Amino acid sequence: MASQGSTEPGDGGMPPEIDTSKPHPARIYDYYLGGKDNFAADRETGMKSLKAWPGIRTAARENRAFLGRAVRYLAAEAGITQFLDIGSGLPSVGNVHEVAQAVNPAARVVYVDNDPIVLVHSRALLVSRPEGKCAYIDADLRNPEYLLLHPSVRETLDFGTPIGLILAAVLPFLLDEDEPGRIVRTLVDALPPGSYVAATHGSAEYTPQDGSSEVHRVYNQGGIRAQWRSADEFADLVFKDLTLISPGVVPISEWRPQPGVLLPTRAEVGGNAAVARKP
Repeated sequence: MASQGSTEPGDGGMPPEIDTSKPHPARIYDYYLGGKDNFAADRETGMKSLKAWPGIRTAARENRAFLGRAVRYLAAEAGITQFLDIGSGLPSVGNVHEVAQAVNPAARVVYVDNDPIVLVHSRALLVSRPEGKCAYIDADLRNPEYLLLHPSVRETLDFGTPIGLILAAVLPFLLDEDEPGRIVRTLVDALPPGSYVAATHGSAEYTPQDGSSEVHRVYNQGGIRAQWRSADEFADLVFKDLTLISPGVVPISEWRPQPGVLLPTRAEVGGNAAVARKP
């Protein structure tokens, strides 16, 4: 669910730390999903990206749909009762706690993002059921140690019982120079045995080369660094030494789709997804 009443740049209602003059991945993603919590800079980057790769809006919607299916699987079939959603983005339809608490009202969720506007809207709109709990922290994936030791994380999640780690559409913003392997290993190593990781990652395997290259250029022009990875690179980065849940690493829309649903083409989806269990 998007917030009612978008705020344009220059509106005195925005906290001063929110820079609306520069695009941000969470707000661009909100634009792709048809949300209202984005600004001119976000829409400009989004429109240029859509021109380069028209399927990017479908890709965002499929990524969101996977999130719902994965969380439902973890809550209903794997018995996971607590979730750490890193790169959660702006509130939309089917947020993690809504899906999880529909299965288990006592489920607990920590949302993590590094855009202050996400924190503002999450606190206002994402209300936990009384039996469960939601927490929201402003943190950067590039500093996993800080994130894991944050008081709100430790107060909300029990690291003595399995946790569902969600990394949906956030890993492309880690370049190789950021040491993504170290970051992911730090997060996974902190999870207790029996935990799960659900993740998605953009890939150029399925999209026209000129389109994916132009999207990269547009994002870089807006100051947003991003990097696609193939299915094999994605698997090696995230799921090494974990047990993949069937069907493994597949195009996002093909991970346990709802029966009878007409799937978009792989070129429209442009990315891979998987869920895996930590032994």
